[in-house]
Parts: sequence; structure tokens; C-alpha cells
Amino acid sequence: MKVQRGDVVLVQLPFASGQGAKIRPVLVIQSDHNNARLRNTLIAAITSNTSRAAFEATQYLIDVQTPEGAASGLRFDSAVICEYLATIEQDRILKCLGSLPPPAMQQIDECLKAALGIS
Repeated sequence: MKVQRGDVVLVQLPFASGQGAKIRPVLVIQSDHNNARLRNTLIAAITSNTSRAAFEATQYLIDVQTPEGAASGLRFDSAVICEYLATIEQDRILKCLGSLPPPAMQQIDECLKAALGIS
């Protein structure tokens, strides 16, 4: 499945230990140019644990009650964890739930900068 930057998709994401995996939502953060020409895509994990999103510069809160949160296709308030990045094969994407609009992706860019130590 071809994806675009900002898509919220479901994938079978391996645990950090490498032992096992879980189907979970992730955010596509790779550029559309690279998504079109490569078989892999770069993603950031999404969690329903939002307890740190209010004070961590590396996390972005998705409030499903807002228009942009509703567009994500997520059922629960969630956080994009920009310190948990992975590369996956696009063929591993099970379903596209929705997408985040450009203003939200600009805030994601700031979270990525914080996670990677880029000023």
C-alpha cells in the first residue's frame, strides 16, 4: 500500500526487544517523494497513553474531539511518540485509518527535532 506523509496507519509493530509484535497505529513521517520511490517508510509510534504528551517536547497529543483529531481516524486520544521511530516495509501496512493535516505535521516536525536534538 502506498502511503503519504501524515497518514495514520495500522501495522504489526515489533516490540523494541525484538520478541513479539502488536498491531498498533503509527504515523507516517517520511516524505511523499521517498514514499513513492521506496518500498520502506519511516514511522513514529502512536500510543493511547497520553500522560507525558502535555510536557514532553518529543510527543504530540491527538485529541479525537478536535477536527484534526477526528481526521486521524483514531478512536481514543493518543500521543505520537517521536522518540520511537522505525522503518517498515509499506507492504506491512494493514489499513489506513486517516491522516493529520499540515498544521499538525508542522508540530510533529518540532517534536521530531526535539527527539533528534536538531535545532
